[in-house]
Amino acid sequence: MNIMNRIILLNLVIISMLFSGCGTGSKKNESGHTSGDTGIVKIVFREYEHNFGKVSEGEKVSYLFKFENQGSADLIIASATTSCGCTVPEYDTKPISPGGTGNLEVIFDTSGRNGMQTKTITVKSNAKTPVVLLKITAEVVAGNR
Repeated sequence: MNIMNRIILLNLVIISMLFSGCGTGSKKNESGHTSGDTGIVKIVFREYEHNFGKVSEGEKVSYLFKFENQGSADLIIASATTSCGCTVPEYDTKPISPGGTGNLEVIFDTSGRNGMQTKTITVKSNAKTPVVLLKITAEVVAGNR
């Protein structure tokens, strides 16, 4: 066998090894669950906006955004971030089964705020729509101090 045939044979072996490993394994996500084409995840919130109305400056107000997994695979919320440090989201990190429900609580600290306030919460998950935006608004009025 001449050197050219050996190089071609070696390249064919390497290529076949590369392709034989593609798409055969399952992957684990950050929570350790195996992912794959086992279904679609669909997160649906009952409400995407909440208006607190008038609140006194210095008050901490909270709202519970309720959601449902209307898909056919487990829903996993990867993160929830806010547009301001004055707003804190809290949520369950456990997977939500198909048909299951969950809550995302948003706590807004009005200290040092005045007037109309609008804050957004960005929810990232493994859903078909991986990013969902929620919004809270409030009119912060000076408290009796």
